[in-house]
Amino acid sequence: MSAATLSRRGFISASLLAGGGLLFDLNLAVAQAADGTPVILTAFIRILPDNRVIIGAKNAEIGQGAKTMLPMMIAEELDVDWSQVTIEQTHADAKIFGGQSAGGSRTTPREWLPTRQAGAAARAMLVAAAAQGWGVAPDTLRTGGGKVTDPASGKSATYASLAAAAAKLPAPDPATLKLKDPAAFRIIGQSVGGVDTPAIVAGKPLFGIDFTLPDMLCAVLETCPAHGGTFKSANLDEVKALPGIAHVLTIKGDGTPESGHDGVAILSKSWWSANQARETLKVDWDMSAVSGFSTESYAAQAAERRKGKADGDIVRTGDIATAFAAAAKTVTADYAYPFLAHGTLEPQNCTALFKDGAIEIWAPTQNPESGRALVAKALNLPPEKIRINFTRIGGGFGRRLMNDYMVQAAVIAAQVPGVPVKLLWTRQQDIQRDFYRPAGWHGLRAGLDKGGNLTAFHDHFITFGKDGKPLRSAEMPASELPAGLIDHVLLEQSFLATNMPTGWLRAPGSNALAFVTQAFLDEVAQAAGKDLPTLMLDLLGDPKELPRGPNAPPFVTVRAKGVIEKAVAMSGWANRKALPKGTGKGFAFYYSHMGYFAEVVEVAIVDGSPRVKTVWVAGDVGSQIINPINALHQAQGSVIEGLGQALAGQQITQVGGAVEQANYDTHPYLRINDAPQIIVEFVKTAYPPTGLGEPALPPVIPALVNAIHAATGKRIRTLPITADMLA
Repeated sequence: MSAATLSRRGFISASLLAGGGLLFDLNLAVAQAADGTPVILTAFIRILPDNRVIIGAKNAEIGQGAKTMLPMMIAEELDVDWSQVTIEQTHADAKIFGGQSAGGSRTTPREWLPTRQAGAAARAMLVAAAAQGWGVAPDTLRTGGGKVTDPASGKSATYASLAAAAAKLPAPDPATLKLKDPAAFRIIGQSVGGVDTPAIVAGKPLFGIDFTLPDMLCAVLETCPAHGGTFKSANLDEVKALPGIAHVLTIKGDGTPESGHDGVAILSKSWWSANQARETLKVDWDMSAVSGFSTESYAAQAAERRKGKADGDIVRTGDIATAFAAAAKTVTADYAYPFLAHGTLEPQNCTALFKDGAIEIWAPTQNPESGRALVAKALNLPPEKIRINFTRIGGGFGRRLMNDYMVQAAVIAAQVPGVPVKLLWTRQQDIQRDFYRPAGWHGLRAGLDKGGNLTAFHDHFITFGKDGKPLRSAEMPASELPAGLIDHVLLEQSFLATNMPTGWLRAPGSNALAFVTQAFLDEVAQAAGKDLPTLMLDLLGDPKELPRGPNAPPFVTVRAKGVIEKAVAMSGWANRKALPKGTGKGFAFYYSHMGYFAEVVEVAIVDGSPRVKTVWVAGDVGSQIINPINALHQAQGSVIEGLGQALAGQQITQVGGAVEQANYDTHPYLRINDAPQIIVEFVKTAYPPTGLGEPALPPVIPALVNAIHAATGKRIRTLPITADMLA
């Protein structure tokens, strides 16, 4: 079944597979209700005899709300009351459920139609069953509240009474389904609390770190301090002789960080005793190939590379040299930002049971099918011999798109067949064994004509790459604004070598590029005698659509203008010069992950340090906010995370190829007393709904530094922000 569409063939096969017991864990208490066995209607829907409906949530839940949102869409089109619905997490199986990855704010745009079609198809089957029984045409019947009614005769039947007959009918062609008019929505568009929230508040076990199995062994894993170091030898027998230690094993990576590198695993009934045994473990690592990397070296190399020719162009339009030669004014600046860790509250973990040539895995993963492929390769197993069960995720932000911890748990479990193994990292390992947001350095130039119009833009972007290509998340798109809005643009890139694994951090790429481009354009606006909203509106010009690459919707300038104007109005931008001394407002706009966001930050300088008072957020994610309370939380959470990246002191540094930071004291996060008031409004437009996990984050950092400039006259061009920058 395609991730983007629900075909008739896929719907039928999914229903049949579900009937074979592959859909849900039928041992769950709700499925053993005293009032009878549920009827499996489709891959996502079971109906109980008391007319309750069990809906499967197919995507991992990280706090982004997918476990609630997706069933909301099914329930809406199925036409049941939300009070009738019980939600269960499905397991991971793309053949049954389609795409199940959670990242890139893709769930909403990917699922908006097919998930609603799943509910509408089930409803059509129930209506068809009633129509057959009553001898009437299906289109004369009505539904609501989990019932089918015949207005002509007054007859009605619950879905429960029709379910068995409906399950025997062929699934309808999705192209024939009539989805609800949004004006008729009763669930979509209403604020619905998270399905897991009561259990979380009560401290009930939901997360991977909570998961247990009978006779389970706990594993800790020691790996090389410098990424990419390899195992030579260790005092394995000495450690194995310690009290309570069941096994001491070595695992071998394949040279890629995704497969977990080399390591020594210590297994015990108690995680504590296994972790204590690490103090006795002495490993001789070969770090000869990876010990030469350091933060100091990167900065020196970047400074030198900035003086020379770039490795290659990202995009070159017009005649950049002639445009700068003709410019009435040129603005230049250098910007930089560091490596960042994800720092998820729940450290990486995974439980695995290898038995009879197959493996079952319980993992807090954002990307299960990638994990399946990695485990299949590591264990030389066919993918169908790997079952992956979702656990609730205690923070992802892109970290759990990488499945190294799953591979590690699987490789360890395969060495002790029949025994469940739970691998749990320490906080130090979680910070030091991450896939980091890559650092970057930008040498920027902008040319203005006599009228203050931006005519030329140049960015020499220095980051990390290999074989002439950027590492994961070190890319800059050719469509990075102002490309496409002015004639003369040169975006070029140079690469440094590193041993640091890189990965996607919430709003990947955008979380850094927005800071650079929008903060620099604020400088350009000042040089042009304008403010940044005016400069952006001038650049956007007449309504147009700019291509964003294959399989991506175009950038619509009218939507960008809409959120810019909304943010300016919300924040009282026109009155910003009346603020007290030491207080300022800053603006930024950014488009990422199909979301248009403009934000204004008000900051006051208190005892020499910036304190954010209020953030105004205007966003356009299309025609429908599916779950308003969750949408609000996603936008607010993005703002807080972005402010933390800039203000809390977050950065990852290296010495001798190894990461220096080890916990939240050295890679800190924004504290609750530093969180500002965050006011969010959505501009609804006639476009399909898109995601909200990421696009509200990028604009807040440049809006913050632009506000600091307004308050102090100081330009912040390097992150994180430190007190000496304002002195």
